[in-house]
Amino acid sequence: MYGWIWRHLPGNTLVRAVLALLLVLGVVYLLFQYVFPWAEPLLPFGDVTVDGGADAG
Repeated sequence: MYGWIWRHLPGNTLVRAVLALLLVLGVVYLLFQYVFPWAEPLLPFGDVTVDGGADAG
C-alpha cells in the first residue's frame, strides 16, 4: 500500500517525502479531530470499577 502511494505521488524524492509527510499529518489530524471523538463514547474505557473494599490496602 505504501509503495502504491509513493509511486503515485508527483515529483522527485524530496517532493514525495514532503507530500507523504503532509498526508500522514492530515490523516492524524482527521483521526484526532473527528474519528476519535466520535468513537470515544462507544468504547468501554470510561467504565472502570475500582474496588475500595477492606482488602484494598
